[in-house]
Amino acid sequence: MRIAHIITRMIIGGAQENTLLCCRDLVQLFGDETLLVTGPALGPEGDLLTGAGDLEFPVELVPSLVRPIHPWHDLRASRALRRILRSFRPDVVHTHSAKAGWLGRWAAWSLRVPVVVHTVHGAPFHPYQPAPAREFFRRCEQFAARRCHHLVSVADAMTDQLVAAGVAPRDKFTTVYSGMEVEPFLDAARERAATRAALGLDAAHVVVGKIARLFHLKGHGDVIAAARAVIAQCPDVRFVFVGDGVLRPALETQLAAAGLTPYVRFTGLVPPTRIPALLGAMDVLVHASLREGLARALPQALIAGKPVVSYDVDGAREVVRDGETGYLIPPRNVQALAAALIRLAQQPDLRARFGATGRARCTDQFRHETMTRQLHALYERLPSAGGLG
Repeated sequence: MRIAHIITRMIIGGAQENTLLCCRDLVQLFGDETLLVTGPALGPEGDLLTGAGDLEFPVELVPSLVRPIHPWHDLRASRALRRILRSFRPDVVHTHSAKAGWLGRWAAWSLRVPVVVHTVHGAPFHPYQPAPAREFFRRCEQFAARRCHHLVSVADAMTDQLVAAGVAPRDKFTTVYSGMEVEPFLDAARERAATRAALGLDAAHVVVGKIARLFHLKGHGDVIAAARAVIAQCPDVRFVFVGDGVLRPALETQLAAAGLTPYVRFTGLVPPTRIPALLGAMDVLVHASLREGLARALPQALIAGKPVVSYDVDGAREVVRDGETGYLIPPRNVQALAAALIRLAQQPDLRARFGATGRARCTDQFRHETMTRQLHALYERLPSAGGLG
């Protein structure tokens, strides 16, 4: 098949890693002619394609395909997408992220591409938006959903949210968990001592890590608030924030005001290849985002044998089993968040048991080859004749 994947930007992030691995697998496993279409990787989150090596498929950069809404740029991006698709003549167009999802589905539909699929990595509308903005984005998704054959959710929770919002009927959704390279996470402990030493940590420290952009709604402020209670009871605990973003100065100020600066390490932006070693250096992963389809850090930590403490949002409960692989906490409940972290910090046997259970549950489920085979089977069973009508 000839398959075009379209995504707004290839920053270092979960949706982007998912897309890159899928494009590679389509070439390697199925011999498909694959094209990746993307806008520029603007912002502090880095560029996933830089240093990615031989991609084995072409990449088309659309400079006007940018994340913010901008009528002039969006019109130019729409025209560019139509031009690229008309030249490539795909059998399948698969879109990702809100902007590329809307413009890409519109372009593919107007060109009568045989199969059009969109992945919901996270709903673009949510309760933390002003009501007018939330309704605008809901209507945009409803409009775009009528211009594709099928919707893929990275978690059942995404399907539930979009069905409840009237975006599309349930039978138009399929859940396909976001795949990854699992072997590096299975071997995450190999560099534990060296990685800890590089972070200024020693064997006696109990390390709680958070992997997320330093951005709004990612919950770093709640983790810092919980850290005060954790450190008070467990002074050997240290926190590691993996990632970078616009909130770093504000978070550093919050830490200083709380007297916690010596207890927290910032790694800055790191390439995806460094995540397994950093997880290997941790003892617990904390995930306090207020919205996220299904954060890759959750299965990554469990595959690495680390328990997880997560806010109970979106797809988190589909991998974090409360009392089995970690703890699920009501969102914004900082007291419960701190209590769960203290419990795990004080009980190494509990950490080991939760981590082993998580590894057994998640390893095969989250292999990227599993994801791509499921997606390819979906492409094949969708109507591929007669155009879009």
